[in-house]
Amino acid sequence: MKKLIVMFFSFFKIGAFTFGGGYAMIPLIEREVVDNREWITKEEFTDILVISQSFPGAMPVNSSLFIGYKLGGILGAILALMGVILPSFLIILLIAMCFAKFRDIAFIDNIFKGINGAVPVLVLLAVKSLSKSVKKDLTSVFIIILSLVAIKILNVHPVAIIFLSATYGILSLRKVEI
Repeated sequence: MKKLIVMFFSFFKIGAFTFGGGYAMIPLIEREVVDNREWITKEEFTDILVISQSFPGAMPVNSSLFIGYKLGGILGAILALMGVILPSFLIILLIAMCFAKFRDIAFIDNIFKGINGAVPVLVLLAVKSLSKSVKKDLTSVFIIILSLVAIKILNVHPVAIIFLSATYGILSLRKVEI
């Protein structure tokens, strides 16, 4: 039970101190569950991220569920989920109650501008972290370039890219057993 309480507070801390959405949370989740706590391996973390991105919903919510379930079953999943979403819920509730009073104060506006400036750096750290686990070969580079072109130039929806990449992986990268 102690491990589950520690896990709850770990996810609570991640949820409380990450601004910018799911991708900004990746480096913090990885540092906490892989590096600091060693609850899962880097490979397991990468697998969880891939699966979490394939399901509907926010990536940190999905990944917290998977990690929590791995560590403590259903109760672990519930505690990890509550840990990651409760800070956002409480912060948004507080902001909603106070926003009308403080929205015109330059100091508050500057705080949000400062936070917005840090978010792209957190996303870049997530890309850097994820790129370490990508196999560095011609096929991977081709898939990355093709995906970028499809999304940015041809306006293909990212979900279609995920399904096409998964299909490619199933059909082309499977190991043939004899």
